[in-house]
Amino acid sequence: MSNTEDGKISRARGKVTADRKRSPSRAGVSRRSFLQGTAAVAGGVAGSAAIGGFPTIWAQEIKDIELSHVGVSYSVVKAIGDQASKDLGFKVTMQNLDTSAAINRFITQPDTVDIADVEGWQAKLATRRGVLQGIERKRIKEVDNMLTIFTKGELDGKTVSRQGISPYEAMYIEEKDATDLHEGVTDWMTFLPQVYNADSIGYRPDLIGHEVTEWKELIDPKYNGKAAILDVPAIGIMDAALCFESAGMITYKNKGNMTREEIDKTIDALIKLKKEGQFRATWTTFDQSVQLMAAGEVIIQSMWSPAVAAVRVKGIPCTYAPVNIKDGNEGYRGWCNGMALMRHLEGKKLEAAYEYLNWYLSGWQGAFVARYGYYSPVPSTAKKFLSPAEWDYWYEGKPAPTEIMDPYGVPMEPPGAVRDGGSFVERVTNISCWNTLMDQAAYMNKRWNEFKAA
Repeated sequence: MSNTEDGKISRARGKVTADRKRSPSRAGVSRRSFLQGTAAVAGGVAGSAAIGGFPTIWAQEIKDIELSHVGVSYSVVKAIGDQASKDLGFKVTMQNLDTSAAINRFITQPDTVDIADVEGWQAKLATRRGVLQGIERKRIKEVDNMLTIFTKGELDGKTVSRQGISPYEAMYIEEKDATDLHEGVTDWMTFLPQVYNADSIGYRPDLIGHEVTEWKELIDPKYNGKAAILDVPAIGIMDAALCFESAGMITYKNKGNMTREEIDKTIDALIKLKKEGQFRATWTTFDQSVQLMAAGEVIIQSMWSPAVAAVRVKGIPCTYAPVNIKDGNEGYRGWCNGMALMRHLEGKKLEAAYEYLNWYLSGWQGAFVARYGYYSPVPSTAKKFLSPAEWDYWYEGKPAPTEIMDPYGVPMEPPGAVRDGGSFVERVTNISCWNTLMDQAAYMNKRWNEFKAA
C-alpha cells in the first residue's frame, strides 16, 4: 500500500461495519461500543507500567496544545488520534490527504503541519527541501527496542532488500538540520517508523480454484478481462515489474529505480496487455479494489492487506498470495510510514510532539494497526495490547485459537484461520522491493500516462 493517490480505509471500514450490522447472522459488537470498551480498557492500562510516564511535562502547560498530524488515511487514523489525546492530555487532530497532496503540503505549506506522516521516499524529498528537523534518538524511549530492520537494515540475520528505498536508507541524518541522508545509524532520525507491511496479490480462491504464489498469474491470459492493477504510477509500475520478472519477460537491475530502457520495456508490455483486454480495470482507491473483488468483476489484482480483509468481512472468500522470493524473483513490495517533525516546532509544542512520538511506540497504536494486518516497529509493546490469540495469528502465523476481530470489533477470521503468507518474519524477509521515488520519475509518469491512454 502506501504511496497511494487515495487510501480511504476509514470510510471503507465504516461501510464494512455497516454491512456486518445489517447481517442478522453476524450480529456482534458495534464500532461505537467496541471503541468505548477499548477506550475504557486502554484508559485503565494507561496508568500501569505498560505505557506509564505520559505526559512528562506539566499538564497545565500542555492542555491547550494541539498537534496536527497529516498524512494518508491508512496510517493517520482518527481513532488513534483520539486515544492519544485521551492518554496524553492535549489534542491531536488527524487530517487525511492522498500521497501527492500530502507531500505537496509538507513542502509548500510546512507551517500548517506539525507531524508529517511520510514514507521513506517522502522523507528523502522533504529532508532535501529543508522542511523537517531531525528527531533526537536519545529522546525516543523505545529506540533500542526497535527491530533491526530500522537499526541494521536486516531481520533475522537476513539483509532486507535495498531495491527501492528501504526504511533504513531513509531514516538517518548527521545533524538536526541536515538536508542529506546518512547511511547508517546516527543520533538524528528523519522520521520515526510507525507502521509498515508487505503487499502482494489478492485473489478470489472460489473463482480461481487453486493457490496463487507467483506474480506472473496476474498477467496470465486465462484471467483475461478479470485482472486489475493499481493505478498509482510509482507503485503500479513496480507491481507490473514483479509480474514481468516472475514471468521471465524482463530482467531488472533495480525495480525500485529503473533505467529509461527498463521503464520503456515495462510500459510497452503493459500497453500490449491492455490492448489484449487483460485488465478489467485499474484502480486508485481502497474502495475500488474492494468493490471490484467483492463483485467478482475482478478475481485477481494487486491489492492491500486491509482491502483483502474488508472483502472477507463481507463473507466473500479472498486470499493474499504468499509470493515468497524464489531464485531472486517474486517477493513482496514493502512500504513503511513514519512520523517526521516539521522544522517550525519549538518550545512546549516540540516537547508535546516528542510525547506523542513516544506514545506511538508504547503499544496501543501497534495493536490497533495489527488488527488490520500492519506491523509495529516495536512489536514487544504492541504485544501487551494484543490477546495471545491475536499475537499468534497476526505475528506468529499460527492458526487462530479463537475468532479474530478487526480494529473496530467486527469479526474477521474464524477459529483455525491462518494468516496469508505466514509469520511476520516469513513475510518481511521476503520483501523484494520497497516503495520509492525513481530518479527517472518524471519520465516514468509520462510513460504511465501513455499506458492509461492506450
